[in-house]
Amino acid sequence: MYIREKALALLETGDTVSGEQLAKELGVSRNAVWKVMKRLREDGYEIEAVTNRGYRLVSAPDVLTEAGIRRWLKTRELGRELEIHDRLDSTNNRAKILAANGAKHGTVIIADSQSGGRGRQGRSFFSPDHSGVYLTIILRPDCAPDRAGLLTSLAAVATARAVEKTADVKADIKWVNDLYVNDRKICGILCEAGLGMEAGRLEYAVVGIGVNTARMQFPPELKDIATSIGNECGEAPERNRLIAEILNETEALLGDLGTGHFLAESRKRSNVIGRTVTVIEGDKRYPAKAVDIDDQGRLVIETPEGRTCLNYGEVSLKLTEKRDK
Repeated sequence: MYIREKALALLETGDTVSGEQLAKELGVSRNAVWKVMKRLREDGYEIEAVTNRGYRLVSAPDVLTEAGIRRWLKTRELGRELEIHDRLDSTNNRAKILAANGAKHGTVIIADSQSGGRGRQGRSFFSPDHSGVYLTIILRPDCAPDRAGLLTSLAAVATARAVEKTADVKADIKWVNDLYVNDRKICGILCEAGLGMEAGRLEYAVVGIGVNTARMQFPPELKDIATSIGNECGEAPERNRLIAEILNETEALLGDLGTGHFLAESRKRSNVIGRTVTVIEGDKRYPAKAVDIDDQGRLVIETPEGRTCLNYGEVSLKLTEKRDK
């Protein structure tokens, strides 16, 4: 860890830290400590110098840091190994490389921006600099691939909880991998799996989560369907805390992967159930009424031909009517 990051980690405890203690912990002179504080102030950190006591961090810019995340992290495994990048093509791509080379369960890859963020079916995910949370969790659940399919629903519930803990918004789930606020998308989730040599067993899964946090303008093709937490409540959440809360909530739910108990909350948060939707299967489109989510996480729909279940990954949905308030 570089001297600047070590100094930030000490200051982010919230305590006043003496120049002498900083010098000792960092292994530098008192004059070098003064220079580090000067550089941090130039980078937007408000640092108060208290006579005869030391330095205190008053406020910080919304910069992703390991210390800032660990301040809120309560997990035993998820996020105990972190990679933070200024920019990646895709956190999922990086995670799959690490997972294939033996990265531990719970390793998390984070980027401040993505040049090639992806959603389902190869769609791009808008991931500009300093405007969102873009992360991927490497998981090695001991389960069959069919149960691993519930990871998307699990991650959606966990992320919805985390969003509501850090911002004054109500997060709904559009089956199966999007979070919505006021009928516009704030978050997309993409789960990908790697199968092991042993038949029917999962070697790893990567769970990619992208959340729009900052107040921002969207491209013309997205402005009517996408939004951000900041746009909806006037203030963006602290990204370090949001990342930590996503990891906290995900780990809390992982034990229910076998039972699917979190699906009850997925149903309650659904902005699809009870509404007319357009089902998109390749080139085929047809209207249907969303009726329920079953215990396998499939969407139950009703058409003139009767009821059927849709599997995640095979179809997409488009909302075709506004929900009653």
